[in-house]
Amino acid sequence: MRTLTRRRLLTSAASAAGLAAVPVRAADRTHAGADDVVAALWALPGLRVIEERPGAEPGYRFFVLGLRQPVDHNDPEAGTFEQRLTLLHTAADRPTVLFSTGYEVPLMPRRTEPAVLLGGNQLGVEHRFFGTSRPAALDLTHLTIRQAADDHHRVVRLFRRLYPGAWISTGGSKGGMASVYHRRFHPHDVDGTVAYSAPNNVDDREDSAYIRFLEHVGTAAARDALKTAQRQMLLRRTYLVARYEAWAAATHDTFRIIGSADKALELAVLRVPFMFWQNHTAADAPAIPGPDASTDVLYAWLEETAALPVYADSTARNYIPYWYQLGTQMGYLNVPTAHLDGLLQYRDGIEPRSFVPRDIPMHFDAEAMPDIDRWVRRRASRLLFVNGTQDPSVAEPFRPGPRDARVLWVPGGNHHVTIAGLSPADRAEAVTALRRWATGSG
Repeated sequence: MRTLTRRRLLTSAASAAGLAAVPVRAADRTHAGADDVVAALWALPGLRVIEERPGAEPGYRFFVLGLRQPVDHNDPEAGTFEQRLTLLHTAADRPTVLFSTGYEVPLMPRRTEPAVLLGGNQLGVEHRFFGTSRPAALDLTHLTIRQAADDHHRVVRLFRRLYPGAWISTGGSKGGMASVYHRRFHPHDVDGTVAYSAPNNVDDREDSAYIRFLEHVGTAAARDALKTAQRQMLLRRTYLVARYEAWAAATHDTFRIIGSADKALELAVLRVPFMFWQNHTAADAPAIPGPDASTDVLYAWLEETAALPVYADSTARNYIPYWYQLGTQMGYLNVPTAHLDGLLQYRDGIEPRSFVPRDIPMHFDAEAMPDIDRWVRRRASRLLFVNGTQDPSVAEPFRPGPRDARVLWVPGGNHHVTIAGLSPADRAEAVTALRRWATGSG
């Protein structure tokens, strides 16, 4: 799950830095030719063309779009919100890749790996209640697996008018999870799915798989070095917290959501092993601060490894929906703490509740993930999971049944795996399956 988790944008070297947006004016709607994609987009009910942006690769056009969606797909009276979409258009007769981010949608013209492999169009979907895709009155009770799946369903139904060919869905981490959830409730919307690094926390009360993974991943030397660094950070917490508070004061930030800089620091320290293995490998172990490292070195390494700004309000408020989803349906993990006995001050601090303001009620739905898991094991088809063998996020992986579905593992891979990183045989299998799904040849 990104640095919290991460969104996956693969392969294209194009950068959106410094690009100016090109608004699509009302006049463009009037004078666009009948075969022009802009005119076709404006003709879709409920869709708004916000702007066309430069920077797309040759043969592509990049659009930022807004689609009017129901707040509650079961209650038209609950109002609507505009969901942000992005479109990389190449040709109406090419396959289309539905890219789920699980978070806000990046406003950059970069193709995902499946879009590159298929030479297809790409439609990016911002997850409901993230980024700008929020109703005026934010009611997180409508932020559910099913409501988001229904968002994706309406997107596919609408855009099939423009792109009638094959559809493939994809996403990484939380975006991969969203792709799977969409398939659970609307299994025939797309012709296949590639989910990268997608966690599957079936039983939120049972976290032993994550504990075992973190106690065995990598080398013993690297694991011991991480535990030593954690202890040193907590032994020197007074100095580290003072440094953290000074940073917050200088940047005009606060810790109202978490409660204090002291608690935020402890949570960051607890998450160090998970974050290290999610984003690094054993080759990075020599950079882990030793017991004689200075406090400045410890702080800088913790800031880089556990992303300290994430726990302060200016960033943390953007991820309240993420933690709400974890604490109400998707579940979260646990981490080893025996080596920190006597140094921890906040019981259950690592729970999602710590990251959601107390005035937002949270009630866990214990049936949500078992339902997804049963569907994947018993009924899922044309589904490919790509995972890294050293990624703690997939300590509990999805395990699909035999209906044209596979889990493929990148040896030594962390949370940022690709099909290109698979062994030659597995890579050939994945590409063959993807292209077969996109051509309807099997």
